[in-house]
Amino acid sequence: MKIRSKICGMTRVEDALLAAQLGVDAIGLIFFAGSKRYVNLEQAQAIARAVPPFVTVVGLFVNASAAEVKEVLAQVPLNVLQFHGDEDAEFCCQFQRPYIKAIRVRNTVDIEAAAATYTDACALLFDAAVAGQYGGTGQTFDWRLLPRQLNQPWILSGGLNPENIASAIRQSHAQAVDVASGVEMTAGIKDGEKMQALMAAINGFGLSVD
Repeated sequence: MKIRSKICGMTRVEDALLAAQLGVDAIGLIFFAGSKRYVNLEQAQAIARAVPPFVTVVGLFVNASAAEVKEVLAQVPLNVLQFHGDEDAEFCCQFQRPYIKAIRVRNTVDIEAAAATYTDACALLFDAAVAGQYGGTGQTFDWRLLPRQLNQPWILSGGLNPENIASAIRQSHAQAVDVASGVEMTAGIKDGEKMQALMAAINGFGLSVD
């Protein structure tokens, strides 16, 4: 079983290229000005154009207007959209791109409600619920809340790092993970050694399961 991986909050070309070299499946670019990992259009264009084929480029938005999302899509070659705010399913599916909907998990009701609402999402992303924050908090949640079976693909996020990633996968049975702050020197600046350790742990887990 291969565990799919995404490293989010890229702000530098060199970090994205190293992630790709290490075998990451996707990188994330954050277009939310309230984030410490925000990228402007020029930064995003440079990163998206630099990554090699078959590395998915994901654009993350938080309560953006449709016009704002379309402006980014017109200038940055994004493969997938990721919505981290209060967007409803109708909003998320209007851009002719696969989308991921982030869910801040407090209890199993949040998970069940999301699965029933965002039925056309290519995946749900389960993150820690932190008041006033839309992700990138470095906080985990109770992985035991996650169901063994769900009617659509899902991604584990929230407080993941090289030290806890194998345990998180084992406890949650996640088949895909999303990491941001856990592989950083400072917000938006990735640490090459931490990224390497993360990917080694993820790949090692997959080999041990096989």
